[in-house]
Amino acid sequence: DVEVDFARAEVRRAGAAVDMTPLEFKLLATFVRRRGRVLTRERLLDEVWRPDSSPTDRVINNHIMNLRRKIEPDAGNPRYLISVRGMGYRFEG
Repeated sequence: DVEVDFARAEVRRAGAAVDMTPLEFKLLATFVRRRGRVLTRERLLDEVWRPDSSPTDRVINNHIMNLRRKIEPDAGNPRYLISVRGMGYRFEG
């Protein structure tokens, strides 16, 4: 029930618009484009954050948590944005 419109930079969940920051949209777009693949934190840093920024693992975790709150039916039991222990995250959907 999550739709991503890349051309319009919009996300809808169950037909309703989801308010996202530009960074959240870029993060989600990175996951959607690489659906089914495990993305490490390093890969996410390279693709989503600016080269001159240096977020910590905690910052990345917080953005993942915020994204889950916006797209998951139950953020505590995610079915789209899956943690892969010791490796990173994978988008299923």
